[in-house]
Amino acid sequence: MKKTIIGFALSAALLFGASAVQAQGIKMPAPSPSQKVEQAVGLSTISVDYSRPSVRNRTIFGDLVPYDKIWRTGANASTKIKFSDDVTIEGNKIPAGEYALYTIPGKEEWTVVIHKNTKHWGDGGKDYNPAEDLVRFKVKPQQNPRKVESFTINFTNLRTDATDVEILWDDTIVPFTVKTDVDSKVMSQIQQQVIEGTNVNPGVYAAAANYFFDTNRDLKQAHEWIKKANATDPKFWNVHTQAKIEAKMNNYKAAIKTAEKSMELAKAAGNEDYVRLNEKAIADWKKMK
Repeated sequence: MKKTIIGFALSAALLFGASAVQAQGIKMPAPSPSQKVEQAVGLSTISVDYSRPSVRNRTIFGDLVPYDKIWRTGANASTKIKFSDDVTIEGNKIPAGEYALYTIPGKEEWTVVIHKNTKHWGDGGKDYNPAEDLVRFKVKPQQNPRKVESFTINFTNLRTDATDVEILWDDTIVPFTVKTDVDSKVMSQIQQQVIEGTNVNPGVYAAAANYFFDTNRDLKQAHEWIKKANATDPKFWNVHTQAKIEAKMNNYKAAIKTAEKSMELAKAAGNEDYVRLNEKAIADWKKMK
């Protein structure tokens, strides 16, 4: 009788353990793991949220991913692309917001679709409504000499106001360019804080001068602002900027003198990078005298 009770208890424990394992499930690696990438572009932020299938010895484009059919551009739910500010993609104006990123692969060209409905699973099937497309545009695929096993979306070729978004998988690269509005935003700040501002601090004067220098604007105005910055708070990097502006104005004698001052300040601060930068600039400008 005692053995029977023990046997029953052991069987019950084993059954309970098996049920518990079944209820918990087995954690397995996702075949197409999710990824979110985010990039600051100019004064804006762009993010992409997508899943990453792998090649796994399969033929991808024209087979696993058919040509001339709408594709979720990844795996699982549709890929999402989000813009913190209004942008322009390949000449098309896109308001700030989150969109689904679909594509229609082709042998010679791809269609990229910015779609307003972000709720679809996969390619949306019968629920996909082309009327909800915000915009479609064509891009040329490129041959990738280095095969990419895991589907990837990257930000490349960053500029102050733009980036290229690249779709990479297997031996194919599909790029498109996103541009942001930087200039009008920066110029608005300069207008308010510098041109119309009062009690402007040296850092703000220096930032405005740098922007005018970098964007090939009024060098005389840039020189005036950087001199105001350096008059009260001469930082070696800002003094170097003044030298560059003077050189760009073809006043190499003044540029050399200012660069020598920047180099002295850099030496005092222990910044060898700016010491070398000034040394090289001085040597180059002496040839221009």
